[in-house]
Amino acid sequence: MAEPLIAGLRTEVVRVPLHTPFVTALRRTEYAETLVVELTDADGLSGWGEAPQVWRVTGDSIAGSRACLEGPLRDVLVGAPADPRETGPRIQDAVVGNHAAKMAADVALHDLAARRTGRTLAEHLAALEGLASPARHVITDVTLSAGEPAELAEAAAARAAEGFTTLKVKVGTDAATDAARVLAVRAAAGPDVVLRLDANQGWDAHDAVRVISGLEDAGAGIEIVEQPVRRRDLHGLAYVRRSVRTPVMADEAVFDLDDLVDVIRYAAADCVNIKLAKCGGLTPALELLEVAGRHGLGRMVGCMMESHLGIGAGASLVAALGLPGAHDLDAGWWARRSPYLGGVVYEGPRIVLPDHPGLGISGVEEP
Repeated sequence: MAEPLIAGLRTEVVRVPLHTPFVTALRRTEYAETLVVELTDADGLSGWGEAPQVWRVTGDSIAGSRACLEGPLRDVLVGAPADPRETGPRIQDAVVGNHAAKMAADVALHDLAARRTGRTLAEHLAALEGLASPARHVITDVTLSAGEPAELAEAAAARAAEGFTTLKVKVGTDAATDAARVLAVRAAAGPDVVLRLDANQGWDAHDAVRVISGLEDAGAGIEIVEQPVRRRDLHGLAYVRRSVRTPVMADEAVFDLDDLVDVIRYAAADCVNIKLAKCGGLTPALELLEVAGRHGLGRMVGCMMESHLGIGAGASLVAALGLPGAHDLDAGWWARRSPYLGGVVYEGPRIVLPDHPGLGISGVEEP
């Protein structure tokens, strides 16, 4: 039986207040602003996606994503089959860039396809890959915003008391004092909590080696250091990797397959953080994760400052592929509440996936 055709596309801006300001080397924000898209098929079923606004990383804005979704992406989606295998590539080929808009459209397409079969999104993705039934929850780290040592130590102790076993420390704002911040976190969190560092491109290669080597000598026990240098500085990234013992992760350095191939060619990283808003959705993320795994890179699924909708898509991808470890999907945890009816739920470091078809979201709640 032929797949039903996509009949409509609707967008809506959603603004999600955060319970605590989120601060990195690139920005500070007290809310997450995102563009939600709803695709409907000819039978009246809906699929949901979101395009987070990430000016400082992807360059995507609400206005730009809305123009893309309601223009060229609407043109390739409305009247097309509600089948990600057929229509997903059309999304990626429709425009250059616009990764967040592509993410929204692609996730909504997969959500719609999952609902048509009565599967959860994780079950749908696992079926596409020929994998076994996925787990019902995944584990996330939690980020500590950039700040002074005392503030970070207090936040680290609080998160550890809440059951988080992996903390991600934002560094890169000041190489001269970053080590003191990290050591304060280690002292407060204790020896059993896993620490990750994320410089968000904030160091140059020499500062990165100096800070990381100093932390190694101090016995800080860092699991990984994420994106220590500028996105395009693959020579610098490879130099850092060669010069320290701590594994180096590429994040902003990898948007698409060409980027990943360059990182592999330069031997610039030990692992990679794949984010739907960087690569354009679930369809390209599946390819990136497969290629990274084939070349021996560690794989993490991460997020931007997204809502529970985007987090549900990322967590479903982790569950579908059975990727081990704590992933980087804490953005929804920062929200005062979920703005959706249904969807994922946070239980400390556990992201619990819904039992309902697709993402389990039935609409946006009134503010």
